Amino acid sequence: MTVLRLLRLHRPADFADWYRIGAEYVHDVAAGLGLRVGDFESRVVRATDAMRAGRTDLPPDLARSVAADLLADATFCDPFCQWMPLWYELGLAAPCSYTDFQLRRVAKQYATDLPHLSVPRFSRPEDVYIDGRPATAYVDGFADQFTLAAAVLHLEWFVYVARESGIFVPPLFVERTREQTVAYYTGRRSDLDPDVRTFQRLLFSDDEWVRRIADVYDLDSALFDLWARILERERRALS
Repeated sequence: MTVLRLLRLHRPADFADWYRIGAEYVHDVAAGLGLRVGDFESRVVRATDAMRAGRTDLPPDLARSVAADLLADATFCDPFCQWMPLWYELGLAAPCSYTDFQLRRVAKQYATDLPHLSVPRFSRPEDVYIDGRPATAYVDGFADQFTLAAAVLHLEWFVYVARESGIFVPPLFVERTREQTVAYYTGRRSDLDPDVRTFQRLLFSDDEWVRRIADVYDLDSALFDLWARILERERRALS
């Protein structure tokens, strides 16, 4: 099978493992940073079981976590592609659009009874300037562009989903991580502070997210393999 397998996903049950894998990633990054995760791990199990059963009537804390995770994934693809070469952006436009639509559609079913949930907005290249130029002007080559985009956007993704899932992520730490990340991956900084380096190393474990999604949904995709290799390479470089 290929990524076209994802076109068959449209029910809450179809996205149960999708949510589980993303939520476990959030838990592992947060726990690795020493943040308080409370009973998040058990809440993920309950939410996943409910999704597999097709239930959308979850307690607010579980519903918020599910909706936030799916909305974050739905919102992620378009800004990420804008950091990449035009051929890459155009090639993924159609499958990303359809998958995003289905993710939003299911997420809304879990957000219906929530008093408020904001859809995240992730950075585009024009949102990140260095000396008056977009950050992308300082990187060459597909792998370096991909790594820069991942470093910026998976930080934003994690912070949004973690906070909506009840995990406090210190704002000043996030701000410092973002500042150093942009400088480091555009060649304006030679290294990261140890705690920031640990944060990014944990975030770059999303190579396992890619592999687990591919395995669970039976994807035989060269594109997923490429993503995983680039992410794993950077995770190892940060170790």
